[in-house]
This record gives sequence, C-alpha cells and structure tokens, in this order.
Amino acid sequence: MIPATIKRTSLPAILLLAAAMPAYAHVGIGTPSSLSAGFMHPLSGLDHMMVMIAVGLWAALKGGKAVVAWPLAFVGVMLAGGALGMLQVPVPFVEPGILASVVALGLLVALAVDLPVSAGVAILGLFALFHGHAHGTEVPENAGGLEYMAGFAAATALLHAAGLAAGLGLGIRFPGLARAAGGACAAVGAGLAFGVL
Repeated sequence: MIPATIKRTSLPAILLLAAAMPAYAHVGIGTPSSLSAGFMHPLSGLDHMMVMIAVGLWAALKGGKAVVAWPLAFVGVMLAGGALGMLQVPVPFVEPGILASVVALGLLVALAVDLPVSAGVAILGLFALFHGHAHGTEVPENAGGLEYMAGFAAATALLHAAGLAAGLGLGIRFPGLARAAGGACAAVGAGLAFGVL
C-alpha cells in the first residue's frame, strides 16, 4: 500500500522532473583514474553530498536491517554501474535519474517514508546505478579506473556513515532535524532542476 503522503507528492515531483534540465553534476576533479580524484569526487558538490548523506539518514530512520542493507546496496550497485560506464554500456536517463535521486531521496527522508527493506534496496539500487554509470563513463579508455572507483566508493561509504551517525544520534532525539535535512536535499534537487543552483 502506498502511503497517502507519497500519493500527494507524486504528481508535483513528476512534473518537477519532467520540467527539469539535466543536472550534469558529474564533472571530475583531477585525473579520473586516481584514488584521490575518486575519493574527492563525492565531496566536490552539494548534490553528491546531499544524496549520499540522505541514504544514511533514510536508513537510520528505518532502522533494523536497513542500517546496513541500504548503504551497502547503494555502494555495490554504484560500483556495478561504474563498471558499465567504463565498458561504455549505455544506460538511459542517467542525468535525469541523478537529478531525480536528489529530489526523491530528500522527499523519502523529509516524509520519513517507511518502506520494506527490499523496496528501499530497489529504489537505492536504481539511483546508485545512475550515479555509478555517470562516473564510470568519465574514466578514460586508456585507464583502468579501478583506483578511481575505489576512492569514489570509499568516500560514498563515509558519507553514508555520516548520514547514519546523524540519523541515529541526533535523529532519535530530534527526528525533525533528520526530516529537515531531507527537505533541504529535495530543495537542492529543485534548485538544480530549475538552474538556480
């Protein structure tokens, strides 16, 4: 059963995404085949940090198995998407999917949407595929890119951990703070959609 809050926000979110320009948020730092460039990439933009932290916050709000399963699913599928990108395997709607992840994950946190762990894995996996593919396509053909992807995965995991820590620490005492952070994430996505940010 779909919660009423998701039903009420679905149409506006779909219209927002339909009107959105591609995010093109994936411009690397340094050579995209080095460990340090991969590590710094998720830390280089507000959109990256918001999405990665939102994964941790949402997992903390859910609790239980999601605390481990959701961040691991994101990192694992992101690496698979990166491999597809490095192999030049086309994946449709990558940039709109990345933009959608900023808005959708923000809304999932802001509304404290309680889904089964498996549904969360599926949602996060889809978004992770887009994020990973975008980064994998940045790796030059003459570079293996494994160091870059390892750095990117490590930084992503750390941002997930930061979201988890914030959600489990402050979020338990002040659940409104975690939800407000989700709202900020959705607002960043809206700003990117309309070219404000």
